[in-house]
Amino acid sequence: MSNDTISDEPTPQILSLSSGASIAYHALAGASPGIVFMTGFMSDMTGSKALALEKLARDRGQAFLRFDYQGHGQSSGEFADGTIGLWAADARAAFDELTEGPQIIVGSSMGGWMMLLTAIARPDRVAGLVGIAAAPDFTEDLLPNELGPEQMAEMKEKGFIVVPSEYEDDYTFTQALFDDGKEHLMLRTEIPLDCPVRLLHGVRDVSVPWQTALSIQEKLRSEDVEINLIKNGDHRLSEDKDLARLTRTVAALIDGG
Repeated sequence: MSNDTISDEPTPQILSLSSGASIAYHALAGASPGIVFMTGFMSDMTGSKALALEKLARDRGQAFLRFDYQGHGQSSGEFADGTIGLWAADARAAFDELTEGPQIIVGSSMGGWMMLLTAIARPDRVAGLVGIAAAPDFTEDLLPNELGPEQMAEMKEKGFIVVPSEYEDDYTFTQALFDDGKEHLMLRTEIPLDCPVRLLHGVRDVSVPWQTALSIQEKLRSEDVEINLIKNGDHRLSEDKDLARLTRTVAALIDGG
């Protein structure tokens, strides 16, 4: 659930929420369907995947949106105060306020969970979904095993734990994150979506196992679901060849394929 940040960004625009929170974003006006990129856990909108999709949108004249959840990137708030429900609400707010008409949502890692929750909330406006190492239910299915019983017990006692990360910043996990995650699980029942779905997943992903993509397609009601397993792909899928695959996949959905 990594951060793959690129610097020298222009100053973002700001969406003010009724709560007083602010969501930082970059948007391009353009043709429909637009493209919306949803980032991963502790990641932000300045990563290489977001920028590759922005270039695709600019080259093709499509509308495009990338944004940071609260506690991420340049948006307001503290990361440790975030939950799946809060970040899903941020995603819906950005989708509702900053886009018009049909959209293709692209979700990376945790963004794949946000993507599904947004699509379920706004099914009439979703033209397609592209998951990149999509990680719905990771607070229930992945993190408890990764952290282990001792750290889970410590978190329950203290309310939070800090875990070193292989990426840039350490992870702060809170009990509230896990408790709230239970209210938004995707893989226990049918996912009531009928749009085209494309799932890209690296076989060498050590953060989110590639079998998660199979679980997602099994639960999706849509019959138009394709999985692309990348033999040497890792969790980030940010190599040039990975970005080329991603942009080809999104372009094909734009063209109706």
